[in-house]
Amino acid sequence: MLAHVAEAPFADPDWRFEVKWDGYRAIAATGRTKVKLHSRNGLAFEDRYPPVVEALRGVDRHAVLDGEIVAFDRRGKPSFQHLQHYGESPDAATLVYVVFDLLELDGEKLYPLALADRQRLLAQLITPTDGLRLTEFVDGDGVRFFQQIKERGLEGLMAKRLASPYTPGRRSRDWLKVRNHRIEDAIVCGFTAPGPGRTHFGSLVLGMHAGKRLVPVGHVGTGFNDRTLAALAAAMAPLVRTSSPFDVTPRVNRSVSWLRPNLVCSVKYTEWTRDGHLRHPVFQGLRPDKEAQDVTKSDSEKNHALKQARGTERPATARKKTAKKRSGGRAKAASSKAAAQRILRPNGKDRMTVDVEGTAVAITHPSKLYFPGDGITKGDVIVYYQAVYPLLGRYLTDRPQSLKRTPNGLGGEGFYQKNAGPAAPDWVPSVTLYSESAERDIEYILCNDRATLMYLNNLGCIELNPWSSRTVKLDHPDYLVMDLDPSDGNAFEDVVEAAQVVRDVLKRAGATCFVKTSGATGIHVYVPTGARYTYEDVRACAHALARRVAEQLPETTTLERSLRKRPKGRIYLDYLQNKRGQTLASVYSLRPRPGAPASTPLDWKEVKRGLDPLDFNIRSMPKRIARRDDLFAGVLGKAVGLKTVLKKLER
Repeated sequence: MLAHVAEAPFADPDWRFEVKWDGYRAIAATGRTKVKLHSRNGLAFEDRYPPVVEALRGVDRHAVLDGEIVAFDRRGKPSFQHLQHYGESPDAATLVYVVFDLLELDGEKLYPLALADRQRLLAQLITPTDGLRLTEFVDGDGVRFFQQIKERGLEGLMAKRLASPYTPGRRSRDWLKVRNHRIEDAIVCGFTAPGPGRTHFGSLVLGMHAGKRLVPVGHVGTGFNDRTLAALAAAMAPLVRTSSPFDVTPRVNRSVSWLRPNLVCSVKYTEWTRDGHLRHPVFQGLRPDKEAQDVTKSDSEKNHALKQARGTERPATARKKTAKKRSGGRAKAASSKAAAQRILRPNGKDRMTVDVEGTAVAITHPSKLYFPGDGITKGDVIVYYQAVYPLLGRYLTDRPQSLKRTPNGLGGEGFYQKNAGPAAPDWVPSVTLYSESAERDIEYILCNDRATLMYLNNLGCIELNPWSSRTVKLDHPDYLVMDLDPSDGNAFEDVVEAAQVVRDVLKRAGATCFVKTSGATGIHVYVPTGARYTYEDVRACAHALARRVAEQLPETTTLERSLRKRPKGRIYLDYLQNKRGQTLASVYSLRPRPGAPASTPLDWKEVKRGLDPLDFNIRSMPKRIARRDDLFAGVLGKAVGLKTVLKKLER
């Protein structure tokens, strides 16, 4: 009999609550000296776990039992790893068959009896010994019992209706499991080549059944030692096949060897990601007691997906609100700033909790000076971002973030972080994507709401760096970007001139474009593409554009990326920013530079001699927004016909 997943424990006098043990589910048949012990899928366990067989010989009646083979370590805690390697190590575990149901007794099938009656007969039959015991349970109060389970560090709780019959092979809602640790079974569908310092393989490609389809659920590359690596390699070798077992082949690193999807393993994880992958999976061991055909995406994943889907409603609402008339956007920005200022008014506290649209966000050291020469604090940065969020949010929502953290402001070194990490709160949305450069899955944060923005600011993210594409079409950017990146020998007037030429070239090719300061020494020119073209298409057009501009400005521009090889005093026309995973400072993003400048959208009339990017900063931006609203809105508007533009650029 199988169980469904419940999200939380509950109290009910009609239910019995048992410990959920971390071991191998096993059916035992006893009868004086003859004992049979096998997994749910028929795998014989008699030779593998002789202490359990010996304990079962003490049951002198013909009975069929349902239970779990559990290995207890020296501290008396269940250890799945000890069970996996029982008999291979001198650090032997104590094996126990924990029995929780009686299916047959003296030839009579007990399936129709209520659980309470079956377990009453079971208690009369079983005399606990070193290798045999009855499961622990309480009636009625599953909430308190689950708290005790958590305190003991056990896997979870089983809730069973007292009146329920035993239905073999069926998943019934009369049995429910509530997990303390998040553990799932997954199918081993392939393995990647090993990297430096690793033998046999790099990571396992995992899958599960979703209806009739086999779908990928991520990679697991941790939790192995030399012994498990060798054992897994031997187990996988006979299963190698030439083609992927998935309907849609997932992205994998290096080379991959595909397998017939027969092996099942257990993985511990933190949660399901938005795109249906296991977050931070850790290999626990193979499950010879499980059939691959029974491994399906569980109720826990479905429930998490529903929560994630509900979580996307708020960004959609935010986008609708920002599409209102400009005066509404200005009013909202002003009121947001006022609210943030009231929350973060200096009070001498090093730690505080802020309620942001119903989410409690922890803020540490809001009075820390981020810009010492300007007297600008971490709290000031948080206030700024909350004030501009009504406009900024539309350029962040559903875009993976590469975090540039500067936790000590201008007084310390900054660093980049892509992976959300286990410290990220549960309410922070994220997406897991495979990185070819890192050769592993990376969990990117999605800054989809005010609370997440404040969380990033508290981490020290003075600057925000989103992808050019959104999760709905990751390989199709929303815009083409030309990054005008000056060298030390360039004056800002050179950059202004280059931007004007970029606009002229695009205009002749029939393309609309928008411009913003980089917030540092450069200028960024954007062409809206509406996610209609791939990164390769967009980059090809950007390359043609860069060549045309360089032809017109041969003395001040270059396509040479290397600073060492670049001629002195040349602006780099960086068309390579149009690449999957490449990021630039977002519009309205602050930059960790003296004066706290912001990357600011401009009217093309402002792009002229005398333009000073430092005029647009943390102090001046709210007033500018109130006066000008969003000059960058067209970037997410009507798409340019890029293929036609490319043809004209290549004439």
